[in-house]
Amino acid sequence: MENSQNNIAYIDGQNLYMGTTKREPVWIVDLQKFRVYLKEKYKVKKAYYYLGYVQDGANFETLYEEIQSAGFILVFREHSSAMKGTKKGNVDADIVFSIMKRLYKKEPFDKVILVSGDGDYKMLVDFLIEENKFEKILFPKRRFASSLYKAIGATYYADLSEPSIRIKIGKKEKGSLGN
Repeated sequence: MENSQNNIAYIDGQNLYMGTTKREPVWIVDLQKFRVYLKEKYKVKKAYYYLGYVQDGANFETLYEEIQSAGFILVFREHSSAMKGTKKGNVDADIVFSIMKRLYKKEPFDKVILVSGDGDYKMLVDFLIEENKFEKILFPKRRFASSLYKAIGATYYADLSEPSIRIKIGKKEKGSLGN
């Protein structure tokens, strides 16, 4: 890849978090390292990190600051505090709309890198491949990714939980190697 590439990353924050912290092997993404990885490996100039937002989210302010200070553009899908605990982020439609809007308006970018294992993005991925606007889908854990992606082939996906990647982007825990 050329250094002059202008790729855009879209991160489904809930999918990334649940895929790495709630399923074995459990590990935590170091957002600073992850942003550098996206820039160096995939030539990502802008990285959008989508999250559900709770109105009374004071206890989430630290997370929001961490995401932004790592160099991500934080995008919220708003939910009322009554929905807290009952509804996940549900940012799928927002991500699809944002990408399609960029294409429709002919905004200058080369390719999309998507971080999720959610099968809801499959039609978008197929379309972006067809339009030569897709680089990679990065699964938080491939074994939990939707089986719909088997058809796209290994050229178009990578598993963030692979040890060789995890050591580059994982937080260092006591007595571990990036786990």
